[in-house]
Amino acid sequence: MKATETASVAAKQISQSFRVGLIGAGIQASRMPRLHEAEAQALGLDYSYKLFDLERLKTSVADLPHLLEQAEQQGFAGLNITHPCKQAVIPLLDELSAEAAAIGAANTVVFRHGKRFGHNTDAPGFAASFRRELSDAPLRNVILLGAGGAGSALAVAARQLGVERLAIYDTDAARAVALAERADACVVTDLAQSLPAAEGVMQATPIGMANHPGTPLPLALLQARHWVAEIIYFPIETELLRHARALGCRTMDGGGMAVFQAVEAFRLFTGVAPDAERMLRHFAAL
Repeated sequence: MKATETASVAAKQISQSFRVGLIGAGIQASRMPRLHEAEAQALGLDYSYKLFDLERLKTSVADLPHLLEQAEQQGFAGLNITHPCKQAVIPLLDELSAEAAAIGAANTVVFRHGKRFGHNTDAPGFAASFRRELSDAPLRNVILLGAGGAGSALAVAARQLGVERLAIYDTDAARAVALAERADACVVTDLAQSLPAAEGVMQATPIGMANHPGTPLPLALLQARHWVAEIIYFPIETELLRHARALGCRTMDGGGMAVFQAVEAFRLFTGVAPDAERMLRHFAAL
């Protein structure tokens, strides 16, 4: 492409306005609005990010069709989707990326040409963060906590990372079995028996979020030799991570995954590649 053509494309991109948002429950502490808007400002884009908090709106997942329609009518470029809507949004979409179809959940919806395109940036986001922070962690025997939308994404990420044996635990046994069948994994029902043989834990439940306090497993089961990878980023240090670090475990908080999934979502919304390192620095500053 000639220099004049490149400048023309850049000018066209900068002249566009992008409205995006996040649908989920209890998301007032989310850093996504500031993270996305700061990167857009650095790139010279007119960009706004709105929260559709089901709790603040006093509604539920049942209102998801209306919220999607509302965003479309208001000219949104797309939406991020989080707990508890990642799986519920699937029937409301026109097309799915291969990754979203494999995971059975979408965390990013793009509105384009009158259609809704579903994507999942959680799996590559988690994998990128894991490689950055726990690159040499042993992966022979790993337990995945949670078999919902986030758990499905981490099951895909586990295979991308080279996990040899993935064992899935969920309080909903049927959901754990369903995910295990899709992910070529096994199911565990007793963490007290299973955790001693595991090398690490991938935490994909909402337990530990600001509005879901607590821990997803009995803390007494953790040992210093375990590594713990968390997906929650508000708070950035969950009770599980705080205890694991005190024991001497190697840990990964949910910040890196949040940034790397946001990097891909930003690109999908705008068609412009963001600066991942700059977004990591801004997230840390937040």
